[in-house]
Amino acid sequence: MSRSLRCNIACALALLSTSVMAAPQSLTVISFGGATKQAQDKAYFQPFNASGAGSIVAGEYNGELSKIKAMVAAGHTSWDVVEVESPELLRGCEEGLFEKLDQTALGDPANFVPGALTECGVATYVWSMVLAYDQSKLAKAPKSWADFWNVADYPGKRGLRKGAKYTLEIALLADGVKAQDLYKVLNTPEGVSRAFAKLDQIKPNIQWWEAGAQPAQWLVAGDVAMSAAYNGRIASAQKEGMKLSIVWPQSLYDPEYWAVVKGTPNKALAEQFIAFASQPQTQKVFSENIPYGPVHRKTLALLPAAVQEQLPTAEANLAEARAVDAEFWVDHGEELEQRFNAWAAR
Repeated sequence: MSRSLRCNIACALALLSTSVMAAPQSLTVISFGGATKQAQDKAYFQPFNASGAGSIVAGEYNGELSKIKAMVAAGHTSWDVVEVESPELLRGCEEGLFEKLDQTALGDPANFVPGALTECGVATYVWSMVLAYDQSKLAKAPKSWADFWNVADYPGKRGLRKGAKYTLEIALLADGVKAQDLYKVLNTPEGVSRAFAKLDQIKPNIQWWEAGAQPAQWLVAGDVAMSAAYNGRIASAQKEGMKLSIVWPQSLYDPEYWAVVKGTPNKALAEQFIAFASQPQTQKVFSENIPYGPVHRKTLALLPAAVQEQLPTAEANLAEARAVDAEFWVDHGEELEQRFNAWAAR
């Protein structure tokens, strides 16, 4: 082999080695899909890729811990960062499914809303379950969950999420339970029975939804007169010109969290991504694209007043809202979901 050929081969190998070393490390981030994922892509995934820190491989799931459990048990973690609801975060942390996080990279904890920083997770946004309706189809606007139950003055179907969580709370609020007493009542057998008895009153009128996009579609089509819905999905429909409105009093709000799957070889990069997605500027872009509340306190001031008014974390919207009790659902979720499924099947 000639010296020039050997040199060409060596130079090519060196260039290949350099390009491989320079290739950004990939990070698999799993979220819930839909309009939320689209906003995450604009606010977090694309800018993180552009920063050169890593390359996001975005996927989606329905929030089930079973897939994560199987990965951790097998010792083969193909997901790095997952978006989880607050009860699943608590449950997964207790069961060793998530890594303990180093939160020092996030800065001063005082800059975040209460509950945003936990042992195994960092809140990414706050959403609300709200009462939504089509203003063009109702003669007068409903003001509460009691109006939701009032099929005499507001005839038609009602959209509710198919599950015990949120549905039982809504039933008790409709029955006159004060927001501050909600979980105290629901934590008793009598309170649970009271919620199901209240649901019995409108069971023939209920149309159950399972996908977040369904309430807005049903409201616009006139399939339901009112629906419980995720506030961000309704806001997205409003942007598209649909005449939908939100009733903020008695809404239920809850943070979503980023968690890092136990055993990932990419923990350091995962924490770097979470820190990137937790800054005011990136959270501003997210809330501009879907009106879920930012968790970094300095974000609100960066947003136009019209956007702030649509956020669950806006002061006026929080005034008569109730935080979902994650610990309650960790302790009682399984039994209540079983009872709900049996009730719904009857």
